[in-house]
Amino acid sequence: MTKCLDVCLTPALIPLYKVEDYIVVVIDIFRATSSITYGIGNGAEAIIPVAEVAECAAYREKGEDYLLAAERNGEVVDGFDFGNSPFSYTAEKVAGKTIVLTTTNGTHALHLARSAKRVVIGSFFNLTALCNWLKGQHENILLVCSGWKNNFNLEDTLFAGAIVEQLKTEGYTLDDPAIAANDLFQLGKHDISQYLSKTSHGERLKKLGIEKDIAFCLQIDITTAIPVLEGEKLVNLA
Repeated sequence: MTKCLDVCLTPALIPLYKVEDYIVVVIDIFRATSSITYGIGNGAEAIIPVAEVAECAAYREKGEDYLLAAERNGEVVDGFDFGNSPFSYTAEKVAGKTIVLTTTNGTHALHLARSAKRVVIGSFFNLTALCNWLKGQHENILLVCSGWKNNFNLEDTLFAGAIVEQLKTEGYTLDDPAIAANDLFQLGKHDISQYLSKTSHGERLKKLGIEKDIAFCLQIDITTAIPVLEGEKLVNLA
């Protein structure tokens, strides 16, 4: 059976795919999936992605010791423990903890993909570990780029192209967005940081004074953790 390796360029296009037929990789490089991967790699027990700020706040009433993380438009929402900067997901802060997270783009894409065969999280942090795992699954794969408010963005698409680069010789049929994403990766791969320095979301983060997050999120293979959605929680793939 021919396996498909497809790329969904924005969450707005997810309805065009029958996600039940795929393993879905959710990608939000600046910064949600990077922070999720880093947090799980640093020993967070689980991360619960929720779509809305109010859903996140509601966990205060559940009587358990949750860390609440909420980000909108690149900034921490007032009254929450932190947002989605990877620097908030160090072992000292998150080891053994359950975090409830809502972000502008990444958790939105996650919720739209929930009916997939499996949902896993991708970032530069776990690129090789993720690709090695995907190679062993023998399933259709859909790489979902979280984009920016349902629009296309460069960083997520380039990362999708990095996955395509590692999988394209494994017998997959690529759709046009996958081919385009891989072409984009070929353009940027020799200096990813320089290539992505022109992104619109990068400019937003710079205006907020958090350029260091951008550089941090572009580190490759700093963990082998692969967050996977189990019920409502993201946990480390056993």
